[in-house]
Amino acid sequence: MTIRLAELIEKFRVPGASVAYWHEGEIHREAGGLLNLGTGVEATPDALFQAGSVTKVWTTAQIMLLIEEGRLDLGTRVADLVPGIDGRVTVEQLLTHTSGIDGDFFHDTGRGDDCLEKYVALLAARPLTHPPGATHSYSNGAFSVAGRLVELITGKVWDTALRDQLIDPLGLTGTWTLPEDVIRFRAATGHLGEANTPTPTWAIMRSNSPAGQICATASDLVRFGRSFVEGGGPLSPASVEAMASPRVELPEPVFGTHWGLGWILDTWDGARVLLHGGNTIGQAAMLWAVPSTGTVVALLANGGDTEGLFHALAGELFPRLCGLTPPAAPRPPDPPSPADLTADLTADLTAHEGVYERTGARITVRAGELVYENTGDLGELEPPMRFALVPNGGRRFLVRRDGDRVWSRGAFHSLDDGTPYLYLGGRSTPKIS
Repeated sequence: MTIRLAELIEKFRVPGASVAYWHEGEIHREAGGLLNLGTGVEATPDALFQAGSVTKVWTTAQIMLLIEEGRLDLGTRVADLVPGIDGRVTVEQLLTHTSGIDGDFFHDTGRGDDCLEKYVALLAARPLTHPPGATHSYSNGAFSVAGRLVELITGKVWDTALRDQLIDPLGLTGTWTLPEDVIRFRAATGHLGEANTPTPTWAIMRSNSPAGQICATASDLVRFGRSFVEGGGPLSPASVEAMASPRVELPEPVFGTHWGLGWILDTWDGARVLLHGGNTIGQAAMLWAVPSTGTVVALLANGGDTEGLFHALAGELFPRLCGLTPPAAPRPPDPPSPADLTADLTADLTAHEGVYERTGARITVRAGELVYENTGDLGELEPPMRFALVPNGGRRFLVRRDGDRVWSRGAFHSLDDGTPYLYLGGRSTPKIS
């Protein structure tokens, strides 16, 4: 089966990409473009890309293995093991992004094996973004706490525990977490901005590892994904099913309709689909697994309009692999004129205009525009991003940056106590003015 990878890489301004999928009893793989526009090194199927937040599914699997051993359970209060964490937060809330733990507090606590311990101590002192269980808000910080739980229970640093629990038992040879390991292989560099400039720093800080530090080949991601559709991996069938069962309905189906444990959950043509994406500094990843058909697809890319590329590739691959049609990318019903846009916004969203802020992000909504500013330790890497904002019915909206082809969903919502929030990119951000 052939795919238009080279054509789509050019169409979506992506420097390089790697694709792997399971079909007719074997892994098929393809790569195209360049790993680094500055060096001209070609992307090959054995190259490592940053999988980003796909890592969270792995960290969840680590926790599930510890639950199988009786070391903790989903209802365990995290504070019983990690001093300082809000006493209401449970293990399940960490894995479903409902803990309220600060999601985008990126802080470098060094390269030592104690970096996660130091980071979690700082994170524990920060206020929650919402009461535990009150809403869904994607949290990198919660998964760093989950990784710290793994360290405390196993007595090993997270990287070593990951290798012992999952990487080695699955027989994976192209999956690593530390730059000093990745550098031994052909590896991708991220690219930023319209000019696709190679990133000034290669990776995020080590303290974020359990939330997004895995580097892997697309083939290894497929092998990992297959353990959730074919079995045979370290997890018991009961744990696999628990991870794939709906736990939280999302305020807006930005990635899927529900969150399970680790996995995002969606339904395509009546079939359950497990998925998770990842974004790091100039790189992106997607992993899909369809239990009913045994289909697994992994996509990796290093800059440009990666969201557009992934939508296009998914639309080509899944109908041919398993007869399923992924949801179409969201789009306004009709391209509105500037005058219509202003009128619609006034009718639907004026009450929600204002400034929304959480650690690492400040979002301003004004008259048909949304401005997103990164304000944390990574803010200097990317200037404020401006999005056209289009009403999408009621409290829902769509946003898109200039030059991008794909619109993204968002919504305004309130907690039970009436506190207003903006939901975008899976994150709930409180309104401050």
